Amino acid sequence: MTDLSVAINDTRSAQSVAQPTLHLPRSEDFLLWPPCLQSYGYRIVDQLFATRTVARGAAVRELPRGSEVRVQYQSEGVSRELPEFMDRNNVAGLLAIRDGRVVLERYGLGFQPHERWSTMSTIKSMTALLVGAALQDGAIHSIDDPVTRYLPAMQGCAYEQVTVRHLMTMCSGMEWTEDYTDKQSDVNRYSKSLADKVPGGVLALLRQCRRLHAPGAVWHYNTGDTYLLGALISAATGSTLADYLSRKIWQPYGMEFDAFYTLESENGQEIGGSRAGMALRDLGRLGQFVLDDGVINGARVLPEGWIDQAGAVAHNVPEAFHSASRQSLGLTGYGYSWWLREDGAMMAMGHSGQRIFIDRDKGLVVVQLAAYPEPRYVSANEPDRDAELNSVIAAIRDAE
Repeated sequence: MTDLSVAINDTRSAQSVAQPTLHLPRSEDFLLWPPCLQSYGYRIVDQLFATRTVARGAAVRELPRGSEVRVQYQSEGVSRELPEFMDRNNVAGLLAIRDGRVVLERYGLGFQPHERWSTMSTIKSMTALLVGAALQDGAIHSIDDPVTRYLPAMQGCAYEQVTVRHLMTMCSGMEWTEDYTDKQSDVNRYSKSLADKVPGGVLALLRQCRRLHAPGAVWHYNTGDTYLLGALISAATGSTLADYLSRKIWQPYGMEFDAFYTLESENGQEIGGSRAGMALRDLGRLGQFVLDDGVINGARVLPEGWIDQAGAVAHNVPEAFHSASRQSLGLTGYGYSWWLREDGAMMAMGHSGQRIFIDRDKGLVVVQLAAYPEPRYVSANEPDRDAELNSVIAAIRDAE
């Protein structure tokens, strides 16, 4: 036997040896996972996609703790309490801050305080806050500027007449299918581009979009719009989105843990509209930052009146759009990437149960992280999860 044949045999032998191997869920099926994969995959997003760190600072803003509220609510004619709510609704994290003090903090599904859970589309609301920061800095001149002022690459396509305001308020007029159950929908094609880490892939997809309505005329939910908004902020500020969030909010406000934005490709553009990763308490701090009117230690990060504008109805939400969850939570309007209720409360809404509720009048922030089943796995015995969350929020708000 020659040395070469020995080497070949040795190689074959080595290849046939079974080694411990970690299996990760398929990232391109991120919006289609069964519940068991959701509760695992939502806390390892940084292992499935390219990401960029949102760095915390040296000092942590402590969250004072008040007396714990007792949660009791009615559902399906039955009086229920918090443990039942957590189990019935696949809740990984629930945090309530009232008048600046933590009054409730719970973890489920094995989720830990230091871990980052997928923000899903709640990151849209946070990305839109950075538009305000860029305005305050003078990096963005006006939200009525055309997108092409900051992103010349969008010249010559249907986005050419779209403004920053149109992107924030979901009225770009683009034809876009936000159907998570259809693998050929625009949002799943976008998701596959992220999973494949295609440089420039999302921007190329957006350049192919057709105009269905005049910009500003019709509200239509479009995750692609917020991707473009994030790219615009990066271009205007000359900074990565992650670094800008870190510099303007994450470090000065004293967030406890590093966060991350998902990227379209390795070292590429951040995804401004979905699947970032953040810890529960830091999401609560983000809500408190909104209650503080965008002011940190006396310094104004957001323009005066920005939170009022963000919480003002730019468009009424059509009855047909996600009507079950929308109606259960009382959401009737849409502002600067915030969902709005008639009582003045604001919500950041994310796929599969990610919710940030802010009631400025009551000084209340409630954050829920969860794993609501995808439509194909919903059973006939499902509770109305958002109706139960709404009841829990009401119980916290009204507690003595």
